[in-house]
Amino acid sequence: METQVKNETLISKEQLLAHWQGHRALTRRTIEAFPEKDLFSFSIGGMRTFAELVSELLGIAGPGVVGLATDEWKELDERDQAKGSKEKLLELWDKTTEQIDQYWSQIPEGRFQEKLVAFGQYEDKGYCTLLYFIDNEIHHRGQGYVYLRALGIVPPAFWER
Repeated sequence: METQVKNETLISKEQLLAHWQGHRALTRRTIEAFPEKDLFSFSIGGMRTFAELVSELLGIAGPGVVGLATDEWKELDERDQAKGSKEKLLELWDKTTEQIDQYWSQIPEGRFQEKLVAFGQYEDKGYCTLLYFIDNEIHHRGQGYVYLRALGIVPPAFWER
């Protein structure tokens, strides 16, 4: 016997954006917690510095939302644009946050269910791609928390998003 499934929304598009922006605000506070020198030089076990990890996140988030909105995907660019400046890194973070807000409403209805190729190389459904953006940020922020603890700095409370 076939049952019909009622089309219910688990989470709205606006709620998903608020969730992601909550994570972004927490990652921003994590960047702020680093002494500038350590942000660009400290690492453990051969991992990248937190500034390098943040550069990756910047290369994904803004261009990723533009790609979701327009289906125009540029090549992934994770280069450090802050050039050793914590102030510049935070400025780039804030500009990306504004870009996400600007393009979010332009993501077409149904795009999250479409199969797409993000950055010309990652094929998946739109919602999986977006969840990767968020999961990747959480993962790298966790590395930043370990770095901060190793430096004797208490990281921001992870539940304060």
